[in-house]
Amino acid sequence: QVQVVESGGGLVQPGGSLRLSCTVSGSDFSTYTMQWSRQTPGKQREYVAVISGIGFADYADSVKGRFTISRDNLKNMVYLQMNNLKPEDTAVYLCYATTSRGRGYWGQGTQVTVSS
Repeated sequence: QVQVVESGGGLVQPGGSLRLSCTVSGSDFSTYTMQWSRQTPGKQREYVAVISGIGFADYADSVKGRFTISRDNLKNMVYLQMNNLKPEDTAVYLCYATTSRGRGYWGQGTQVTVSS
């Protein structure tokens, strides 16, 4: 069983920055594809960014140029650096791990609120 735990959310003013962290258990972390998604009430879960085990990254158009996904395979950690935050970025941010066998694991999420 893979455990996924997010942290780093909070309240930030528009234009501000936050860095989210995701801790993942498992000895094969370097082979996992890691993804950040976000969820707001009444809306479908939205893809934000993904990073492969060797660091290839992709982003949703809505966050491209503002958000950066990264990982530290020695620490079993994934990060999402969020800059120039907008009110529409307000959501619960969830981390998702996909193992080399294709199994997926979600974390519980961390709340990000962008408001003045």
